[in-house]
Amino acid sequence: MADYVLTCSSTADLPTAFVKEHGIGVLFYQFFMDGHEYYDDQGVSISTHDFYDKVRAGSMPTTSMVNTERYVEFFTPYLEDGKDILHLEFSSGLSGSYNNALMTASQLMEKYPGRKIKVVDSLSASRGYGLFVHLVMLKKDEGATIEEAYSYAEDLKWKITHWFAVESLEHLRRGGRVSRASAFLGTMLNIKPVLAFNNEGKIIPVEKIRGRKKSLIAMVDKMEEDIDNPDGQIVYIGHGDAPEDAEYVSGLIKERFPTIKETFINYTGPVIGAHSGPGTVNIHYVGKQRVDIDFK
Repeated sequence: MADYVLTCSSTADLPTAFVKEHGIGVLFYQFFMDGHEYYDDQGVSISTHDFYDKVRAGSMPTTSMVNTERYVEFFTPYLEDGKDILHLEFSSGLSGSYNNALMTASQLMEKYPGRKIKVVDSLSASRGYGLFVHLVMLKKDEGATIEEAYSYAEDLKWKITHWFAVESLEHLRRGGRVSRASAFLGTMLNIKPVLAFNNEGKIIPVEKIRGRKKSLIAMVDKMEEDIDNPDGQIVYIGHGDAPEDAEYVSGLIKERFPTIKETFINYTGPVIGAHSGPGTVNIHYVGKQRVDIDFK
């Protein structure tokens, strides 16, 4: 049985120490801001706090998908080292990168006929994507073959649940999630929408909440409705430079779900943060099924 490596993209927002400890390969996305190009590399190119400060001050970062050339550069060393690859990619509902990864995998398997590259569309982003990678990693560590881990990932992705509470509607407006008029009215009325990921891996607004604290509590209320057995679960929490709010949500989760194993908090990185904005808090866990409903 050939050895294989688990890989993902930086939009999983996994800490550097974690991926190094567990041997997970990470392909860094890039973003552009104030005339400079940066890597989405957990604060090495630019500290995550500084990134969000710049956004608060009016900077407008832009992002782009990963092209096939960069996938070739990323995958080839593993193949030349005699390893197969299980690559978990950022949601196809938000980026064309998955299709580029799939195309590159097909081309490289022709060049390296003895090797396998399996690509999974995570239908996830940010810390939800990170949780997905974490759980597949645990499956691999249990001794799963690449085919077994791939099958597990394909089944699991439909249950990785994302809830987001955003601080401002402006970044959603820029991304086309809400209209200019809705953003203006929402700001005036202190509306804080709670959002989720649907079955297409796209972000959908689910509920309108008035007030920041209520929107944070609402995410945990949603979790109470749809978590698939909290016993021993790992819960991921992300934040757009809002550590106190993330800790507050973590405390609520531990209070309501005393049998979960652990909550892990980390920054939402710049590529995702460029669209969600400063102050966003998100929670992720294994739910009963993806949320796929109309905005109320």
